[in-house]
Amino acid sequence: MIKHSAIVVAALFTAFPAAAAQYPERPIRMIVPFAPGGGSDISARTMTDAFGEALGTTIVVDNRPGAGSTLGADIASKASPDGYTLFLGNISLAFNAALYKKLPFNAIRDFAPISLATEQPNIIVTHSSLPAKNLQEFVALAKKQPGKLTYASAGLGSGTHLAMEMLMMSQKIELVHVPYKGTGPAVTALLGNETSAFMSTFASALPHVKSGRLRGIAVTTKSRSPVLPEVPTVEESGVPGFEYATWYGILTQSAVPKPIIDKLNKTIVAVMSTPEMKQRYERQGMTAIPSTPAEFVKLLRSETDKWAKVVREAKIPQQ
Repeated sequence: MIKHSAIVVAALFTAFPAAAAQYPERPIRMIVPFAPGGGSDISARTMTDAFGEALGTTIVVDNRPGAGSTLGADIASKASPDGYTLFLGNISLAFNAALYKKLPFNAIRDFAPISLATEQPNIIVTHSSLPAKNLQEFVALAKKQPGKLTYASAGLGSGTHLAMEMLMMSQKIELVHVPYKGTGPAVTALLGNETSAFMSTFASALPHVKSGRLRGIAVTTKSRSPVLPEVPTVEESGVPGFEYATWYGILTQSAVPKPIIDKLNKTIVAVMSTPEMKQRYERQGMTAIPSTPAEFVKLLRSETDKWAKVVREAKIPQQ
């Protein structure tokens, strides 16, 4: 737990109206729409103690996996608009408008973004027994055995699914998609040699790459990760222009009073900006990126447009 975080943010609240000054008066629930062990879960649980301490309450993580995060998002969007239910959303919010014919919520209309939280690269990992030692060899193996190699994802329409589709289209390879209910189960399946590869969130794969149980063959961002500097990027491995990073952010219902949203934003920005919190995320291959609500909205809109194009070009059928 980060010490003195309550002191760091206490001065920020003096100007808020009485409703915000009294908030919170009971524990807060943070819905995470994926299974324990994935990037969303790690991002949420790393911050909750310090965030709750700064607010003077307890923040309880509530994992609600299913349907590419739409199950948890739907629950969060329909919770009482009193600020006692938060939602740890991620890049999947930008995918789902294109992936589903009809969603029970609208990410732009029904949620009030509070602040971005973290981002992390993804890393393509394979089981250590697979003969391919790098991405070039993996692509060559896939071309030699079309339709034989498999890849796991955190679910149909998840970032790990769509980003792998981008890679497959660019390299003209055919892999069999095996969706799981979240990153945690997908990593477990790969550890058990049930699949050939997985484009995992960095934090989830890192311990297993370091232990040698999984092999990291490429990082999905423009630059290599300082945590695993020996692993090249996808672009360095022969795929020009490829870039993919997973971002996470905190939202609540759009009808929550603005003074409460402002208080939550000031708190999370103060907590996430401390050196201690930055270091905690860096050790897991993540970067803290607190923001204003307006900056979060801008990112969500641009990402929604970007990934709608990917879904169309990959001819992924709507659900």
